[in-house]
Amino acid sequence: MYNFARQKHEDSYMEQLLHYVWKHKLFPLSEMTDSDGHRVEVVDPGLHNHNAGPDFFNAKVVINGTEWIGNVEIHDRSSDWYLHGHEHDAQYNNVVLHVVGEIDRDVQTLDGRFLPQLCLPVPDSVRANYEELLAADKYPPCHRIIPDLTRLTIHSWMSALETERLERKTIDIKRRANDCNGDWESAYFITLARSFGFGINSDAFEQWARHLPLSAAAHHRDDLFQIEALFMGQAGLLDASSMPDHHRQAALSDDYFLRLKSEYQYLCHKFRLSEPSDDGRDYRAIDYRQWRFLRLRPHNFPYIRISQLVNLYYQRRTRLSDVISCATIKEVQQLLRIQVTPYWETHYAFGTSSTQGSKELTAASLNIIMINTVVPVLFAYGRHKSDERLCDRAFDFLEQLKAEDNTIVRMWQQCGLPVNSAGDSQALIQLKTAYCDRKECLRCRIGYEYMKR
Repeated sequence: MYNFARQKHEDSYMEQLLHYVWKHKLFPLSEMTDSDGHRVEVVDPGLHNHNAGPDFFNAKVVINGTEWIGNVEIHDRSSDWYLHGHEHDAQYNNVVLHVVGEIDRDVQTLDGRFLPQLCLPVPDSVRANYEELLAADKYPPCHRIIPDLTRLTIHSWMSALETERLERKTIDIKRRANDCNGDWESAYFITLARSFGFGINSDAFEQWARHLPLSAAAHHRDDLFQIEALFMGQAGLLDASSMPDHHRQAALSDDYFLRLKSEYQYLCHKFRLSEPSDDGRDYRAIDYRQWRFLRLRPHNFPYIRISQLVNLYYQRRTRLSDVISCATIKEVQQLLRIQVTPYWETHYAFGTSSTQGSKELTAASLNIIMINTVVPVLFAYGRHKSDERLCDRAFDFLEQLKAEDNTIVRMWQQCGLPVNSAGDSQALIQLKTAYCDRKECLRCRIGYEYMKR
């Protein structure tokens, strides 16, 4: 049974339906009246507000022959007005109509006005269709109507979802820049590092990058060994005491590991990485135990991915300006295509030799990094600088890049939705994570079509 208490903003089941009916003007054919018996005509339901304040802005209603332009608040019951404390909030002084499922008391604004209230009925078909969506076992529950949707409906919704996903990623990137005291170079490196986690280790890579003192690394940028010592050390991968027994024994018998560890200890002392930093950031090494190795292919081991980032940094290919200057997908691929450092050409872990295949970033890995780093960074930085060319380039890259192949994308393909590019796959990931998983069917255009049946 679906738990309605988990709905966004803790809205009740009925309240969400009332929002939907009001927004789409699914009103009864009979005349509507308020709690005082006055006729109510809805000229414009207004703009749906998803932030703090009344639910709909700038609505236009005619009550007892008088036209009112203002805000509308919607609740399951009239008494919810007081439950939410609106009588003490000046933001609600401009409400002109209180729309409810049940009138159980009068309501008053902070400035002393008693509000007209409309008891809005929810059509039986809308209620039945919504309950059907929530109770459906097959996922996604709206799958039956997807083949019947018009190309225009699908295209417009996919375009909106693609933009939504970029907007969401922009929030994350801006937060990283703010956390780095406005340093977009660091924010880009953190975003790039997160992509090198490829899902399983993404959170650990982001934590590692946040604890990496790039200003200190810049002093040794021409020394590959010192960069690797700093990168591996800050990742906790040189802390033998935290390793499982078999990894620890192999590492402590490996000369390269011991040399890196010694160099890292020198760099820690030189840059005082165990002490509070002047910029307020924490540069202590993260815990080795944050990394996941179980069921990972050796090519995805943190050692390999960090080694690739070491090489990118050493070759000066991790600068934001380099990405911004790339006008084509091919240029980005050339910028980011990288091999591991020499030691890792023959190892997957310290003290464990292997010569199985190339450890260069594959075309598929590059595609994922471009989707999850290059495109959102171009879009976010374009917004930050009010440079529409960068935003347009982000969309162009998404349309040129190959679509991701994962369980979410394959699910939508089986339902009949087209997937021709990374723009499509990103839109469909947004659809599942932001709407389906949260049961936000009433905000989804496919859900809207389903509810109209």
